[in-house]
Amino acid sequence: MRIVRGIASVRDSDKGTVAAVGNFDGVHLGHQTVVEEAGRVARGLNVPLSVLTFEPHPRTLFQQGAAPFRLTGSESRAEAIAALGVSVLFEIVFSQDFSQISAEDFVALILKDSLGLRHVVCGYDFVFGHRRRGTPDMLQTLGRDAGIGVTCMPAAAETDGAVYSSTRVRQCIAEGDPKGAADLLGRPWSFTATVEQGDRRGRTIGFPTCNLRIVDLVQPAHGVYAIWVRVENEANWLPGVANFGRRPTVNDRGALFEAHLFDVERDLYGKRLSIRVIDFIRPEMRFTGLDELTAQIAKDASRARKILS
Repeated sequence: MRIVRGIASVRDSDKGTVAAVGNFDGVHLGHQTVVEEAGRVARGLNVPLSVLTFEPHPRTLFQQGAAPFRLTGSESRAEAIAALGVSVLFEIVFSQDFSQISAEDFVALILKDSLGLRHVVCGYDFVFGHRRRGTPDMLQTLGRDAGIGVTCMPAAAETDGAVYSSTRVRQCIAEGDPKGAADLLGRPWSFTATVEQGDRRGRTIGFPTCNLRIVDLVQPAHGVYAIWVRVENEANWLPGVANFGRRPTVNDRGALFEAHLFDVERDLYGKRLSIRVIDFIRPEMRFTGLDELTAQIAKDASRARKILS
């Protein structure tokens, strides 16, 4: 999948696609129905399938200082989108200047002139343009005038009628329910981070860890998780166990995601790791000392091995 970051990077060969458009935070099952419909239209027109999204998330610009809420960073979102068979990802820079573009100019200048789209597919709640004035109905009208086909998808829901939404996924993650999040995403929730230097205390008790920070993303419930880990530029997923929290038993360096990889002895400092969070094992606990902590980690690791087996 080709990733086009910014309008200035668009080539003539990128134009003429059918695009699914939206923020696609998390790329959950509801988002996937939008991309699947765009794929169906693209095949009918015999043109490539693309996704048009925005970076950073518009909410980041308008609610500066708010608690992190994103489910996926740019890297993880692109990986999830690529898995849907998308040929081109247009990642438009959402700046203060871009936020001032009117709904009419968004269609005329971005969708038509800059991207040359043949057809656009959006979700039922898609809004665009200055002050979010553009609606799916307006997109259909403006698209027709610009010669762009438009399909607006209804809300996708589970069998019980609950609509798939990024808000529900965030709630699952914040409440320590990664399995519930996976049910809504269609895959495990994941994130990517760089291994930091730590105090190497884990090595002294037989459980070396990779110290990661979950930056600018929704924060999961503090506790212990069964995880899969992939090292950058490698194909294999490695099993492991991780604690996310403030480490109440030892010195507090802020919230850290400490991942222990089973049966792996490697120096991974500075490496980018992709983490799939599979299941919640227990809440974060305070121990009387390192002996009690070590014994509990061994129990957690055994439990994680069983979950991942």
